[in-house]
Amino acid sequence: MSLATRIPVLMYHRVGQPHDPREARYAIAPKIFNAHLRALAEAGYHAVAIDQVVDWLEGGAPLAEGAFLLTFDDGFRSVRDHAAPLLEALGWPYTVFLVSDLIGAEDVWTRATRPDGATHPLLDGAEIGDMQARGCDFHSHSRSHASLPALNDAELASQLLGSRQALVELLGREVRYLAYPFGHVDERVERAARAAGYRAAFATQPGFNRQDVNRFQIHRLDILGTDTPANLLRKVRLGSNDGSLLGQLGYVAARLSARLGLRR
Repeated sequence: MSLATRIPVLMYHRVGQPHDPREARYAIAPKIFNAHLRALAEAGYHAVAIDQVVDWLEGGAPLAEGAFLLTFDDGFRSVRDHAAPLLEALGWPYTVFLVSDLIGAEDVWTRATRPDGATHPLLDGAEIGDMQARGCDFHSHSRSHASLPALNDAELASQLLGSRQALVELLGREVRYLAYPFGHVDERVERAARAAGYRAAFATQPGFNRQDVNRFQIHRLDILGTDTPANLLRKVRLGSNDGSLLGQLGYVAARLSARLGLRR
């Protein structure tokens, strides 16, 4: 069995029909999401649990080639409605990062960027409990989806430690991981995440994760509702947010130039 030397982490958001072109960035139609999963499985990829990935990053048990981590930010109800049944059929684990103060509410942080002010429902406590019993891992996405670097020290600690404590109470188990809202992180935020007791944290910078990655800025690939299965596979193979054919050709050309010593 070939062993993995790098682990991609995929980042999705809402699984549901986008209502306009802007939503298509962070909302993927269920039919397209299903096509993504089938393409990954047919290409030899398989999802593994978040603890397995972080254990591996810390020098723990090896993972088979083709392992990847599947994550969903924000905790949309549509993940339960549309994604969970497909993932259960495959036997693939996945992680949802929850905004602890907005459980059972809506994604109100998006109102400022939507002309119509429309929002979408987030998972409530009963739905979270049901998904957890069926194998979903839940971890923190802060208390209110604030941009963490913009907060003062007290506010920052409240967002990180408060979210973790609330989720531990809700879930009845340890909450070890954080996904930074909007991917916003700096050195002060990273220190605060460590101080709040998290084991690792996930950013939104693309790239592969090898065992030397900063565990508090784990890379993730931004998977869009507009990505075809072919785009998705190119992102995963290249560790890039550019899943275009031109992007793949550029990557191959750069690797060839490097091997031939043509790069200065």
